[in-house]
Amino acid sequence: MRIAVAARSFARNATLRAELTARYPDATFAESPELLDGDALVAFLRGHDHAIIGLERVDAQVLDAVPELRVISKYGVGLDGLDIAALRTRGIKLGWTGGVNRRSVAELTLAFAIALLHRVPETAFAMRQGEWQKLLGRQLTGRTVGIIGIGFVGKELVRLLAPFECRILSHDIRGYPDFHRQFGVTAVSKIELLRESDIVTLHIPLDHSTRGMIGAAELAAMKRGSFLINAARGGLVDETALAEALERQHLAGAACDVFEVEPAANRRLSALPTFLGTAHIGGSTIEAQLAMGRAAIDGLTTARLPTDDWPC
Repeated sequence: MRIAVAARSFARNATLRAELTARYPDATFAESPELLDGDALVAFLRGHDHAIIGLERVDAQVLDAVPELRVISKYGVGLDGLDIAALRTRGIKLGWTGGVNRRSVAELTLAFAIALLHRVPETAFAMRQGEWQKLLGRQLTGRTVGIIGIGFVGKELVRLLAPFECRILSHDIRGYPDFHRQFGVTAVSKIELLRESDIVTLHIPLDHSTRGMIGAAELAAMKRGSFLINAARGGLVDETALAEALERQHLAGAACDVFEVEPAANRRLSALPTFLGTAHIGGSTIEAQLAMGRAAIDGLTTARLPTDDWPC
């Protein structure tokens, strides 16, 4: 195999580099601190038949420019940067393992929920302005949490919420009756979830059916004084509408680990005292990086041709 590792955090991880080169000594690693894109990505991939891809965008144009590429293994779980149809029509196999960073993302989501309820963003913002604001917050215990997307991360979040005695609502295009019964989760419509939840958190992929799914109408349907969390994918939330909902204090706060444009996070949102933003760190733990990297290494040999019902 001629393997190109474009994923930056994989390439910077000494343990993963050692484990990959022990099996494939001639692997090539990207050394650029910037995300490879377009012509730069094509130039790096040329001459390789296998690649480990992270957040890099691989579309039909990139694939046509590197016809020797036969296998792509995904470092991470999001597939929105890959043109799945283009892979399939060109006979390119994809290695992908779902849920490898579930605990890391679920923990961050839980941290967001507690921070928002205890008004951490606001009091931290005030302290940076030289003000001492002892704000009155709320406990997570006993709150109603609405989870949109009850897949790998959503289920892990349910498990982490168990000690907090929350009422948990869920909405998903798939049904998980056994899981719901086991953990006392109530499946509801999206509008019911928005109207009844104190905290709404998103754990779904980004595709044509979910892009912009939380817009002005959905935010208006949420309870006044509730909170929104997005640790899934940028593009799920209309960021302008979210900023407006925070500015008029319809929402008490919001937290996002992902943004529509990265790394240029939304400055209007970031300037608000009730907003908590992080730089796509959901999977940035030592444990998650090792799990994602090892899954990507395995994916080089377990890859299969994407089908119409390929999970995302």
